[in-house]
Amino acid sequence: MLKLLDQPLDRKGGNTTYKFFVQPQIDQKKNSIFGYEVLLRKQDDKGNWYVPSDFTALPINEQTALIEKTSSILHTATKNIVIAFNLNNKQANDPLTIGAIITLKKRINPAALTIELTEAPTLSEIKDLSTMLHQYDIDLVIDDVGTGSNTYKNVKHLLPYVDQIKFAMQNLRMAGEAEKIPECLSFWVKQAKKYCLNMILEGVEDHSDQTLAEKFGINIQQGYLYGKPSLV
Repeated sequence: MLKLLDQPLDRKGGNTTYKFFVQPQIDQKKNSIFGYEVLLRKQDDKGNWYVPSDFTALPINEQTALIEKTSSILHTATKNIVIAFNLNNKQANDPLTIGAIITLKKRINPAALTIELTEAPTLSEIKDLSTMLHQYDIDLVIDDVGTGSNTYKNVKHLLPYVDQIKFAMQNLRMAGEAEKIPECLSFWVKQAKKYCLNMILEGVEDHSDQTLAEKFGINIQQGYLYGKPSLV
C-alpha cells in the first residue's frame, strides 16, 4: 500500500479544511491495483474527518485541483491507474462542474477518469452526460445499484448509456439485510452481462466476500480487506 505523506494535500474553504481520502480498487484476477476512488472529507473543530453534508460547499475547481495533485502521487506508485470521482445530481447537471471534470481528465492523462453517479439522473440527463463525457474518454458508473435512488426501477433505462455498475454490499449490511446480498448480487451480475457493463464489488471485508466475488466472476473489488479510505 502507498506510504502516507507527512503533509497530506488539503484545501481550506473559509476556515474549514477539506481533503481527499483514497480507497484502492483491486483487480483480483491480476492481483494488482486497478484504481482508486477519491472521497471528499471535511474536518471538524476537534480534528475528526467526516463526510460533508454539502459536496458543493467546496468549489469544483478546488476539488479538481486536489484530485489532480492526488492523481500525480498515485500515478507515481501505480501505472495506468483509474481515478473514480463521485458526483451527485446537482453536480452532474452543472455545466461548470462538467467543464472542470473534462479539464481534469486532460490534466491527469495518462491516468483514466471515471465518474460515479451517486443518484439516478433522468433518461434525458444521462444521455446528454454520456455523450459529453465519452467524447473525452471519461467512463460513467452508476454507484450503489439497488439501493438509495439507484434502484432497478430508476436505473434500468440508464444502463445502455453507462460503462460500469457498482454494487455496495455494505449498504445492505447496514440496513440489516445482509442475507439478501447473494440474491441481489446475482441479479445485478445478470444486468451487467445483459448490457455489457463492467462491474465493481464494494464492501469486500474478508475472504468469504472474495469467494462470493469469484463465484460471480467479479474481478474488480473494493473494501476494507484491501484498505480503508486513507490520505496519500
